[in-house]
Amino acid sequence: MDHLQKLEAKSVYILREAYRDFKSLCMLWSIGKDSTVLLWLARKAFFSHVPIPLVHIDTHHKIPAMIEYRDRIAREWKLNMIYGENADALKDRQTFPDGNVDRIVCCRNLKSVALRHTISGEWPRYRLDHASGGYVLDQSREPYTGVIVGARADEEGSRSKERYFSPRDKQNDWDVGDQPPELWNQFKTDFAPGTHVRIHPLLDWTELNIWEYIERENIPIIDLYFDKGTGRRYRSLGCAPCTGAVESTARNVKDIIGELKSGKFANIAERAGRAQDKEDGGGLETLRREGYM
Repeated sequence: MDHLQKLEAKSVYILREAYRDFKSLCMLWSIGKDSTVLLWLARKAFFSHVPIPLVHIDTHHKIPAMIEYRDRIAREWKLNMIYGENADALKDRQTFPDGNVDRIVCCRNLKSVALRHTISGEWPRYRLDHASGGYVLDQSREPYTGVIVGARADEEGSRSKERYFSPRDKQNDWDVGDQPPELWNQFKTDFAPGTHVRIHPLLDWTELNIWEYIERENIPIIDLYFDKGTGRRYRSLGCAPCTGAVESTARNVKDIIGELKSGKFANIAERAGRAQDKEDGGGLETLRREGYM
């Protein structure tokens, strides 16, 4: 097998192990390239059927094309698509775009807090009704004890401290210093009752690996990653007020691979356009300790 095939095989193995060992499992889908590759791998792992609910935390400040893409793919692939939100923070306008909190607090409100209460079942979830094509209130309030995430170790500093199977406490808080060793592909999946576990099948993938795999598999990725004639495109996707484009003329996947191989972005962090990272001391560890994706 070549390197991409080895990465694929390991990720598929991790997905199947997670499905076997965790009773209540979900997968986060942020609409970006990494979590879309993760979704593609899940379809491979389970023979074109995804038996795991897909959860998206909707901040209501995403780039509109992201929501359009989410719902189109969910309908085409018949996904069990669910979204959650922090309705109170949105109603009370406790957001950065409303000018009432800074970016870090906004991320905490609309992402970390929303995620915690969505996966616990404490707050309402909305499920895509394939019959009507719209979202309805999800009747299930069962907590998700295992959450599959498309994080990569090379994406930013705090993610390099993760494990494939990473325990959190009941509040989703992450104790960076208390992570199980994972030597020689031996993974700990038996945790104490009530332990919340994040699963990271893409941990060893790089940004270049992701794009090479997208090209090889012809994965339908959102076109915000491509230059449409302005000389700019998105390299990382998030909320519209906090996500900036990069200077690039890459119009397709092949062009992006060429840029990555040429070293154009060698000294520019992948999330350099994400303003909240800069406010969090140049990384995301503060937010991620509190449950941020």
